[in-house]
Amino acid sequence: MPTPDDAGGDLPVTGSLVVPAAALGWRFSRSSGPGGQGVNTADSRVELSVAPLALPGLTDAQRQRLADRLAGRLVDGVLTVAASEHRQQLRNRQAARERLAAVLRAALAPPPAARRRTRPTRGSQERRIRAKKQRGELKKQRRTWD
Repeated sequence: MPTPDDAGGDLPVTGSLVVPAAALGWRFSRSSGPGGQGVNTADSRVELSVAPLALPGLTDAQRQRLADRLAGRLVDGVLTVAASEHRQQLRNRQAARERLAAVLRAALAPPPAARRRTRPTRGSQERRIRAKKQRGELKKQRRTWD
């Protein structure tokens, strides 16, 4: 079994979801930016693609949540992340895997609990009104002068 920081193999996202290695699509290209002699020959930039709605082991609710939350990032049903911050392709592959897992984990997270509305206490309301009146009095004193 591959280790979590391995650049190949299945990608664990959550305890119940593992993206199979066959569902991952890799593309390699040259990184942009300054570099030395190897910049024109090394394909160190990595793009990792997956079709999240077609992953096995997702419930209908999870599939709907992914569709809603990733709607702006999906192109023809495919989610793509890129990594080019490292000089080595292997490290960029690991970074792309971590980034993809983080995006899927965030999209699968359950929605937060609804905020429970509360009313301000009577004391806080009175302090607020008292402070407003005090401020108004100060401004009124500044207006009149002899």
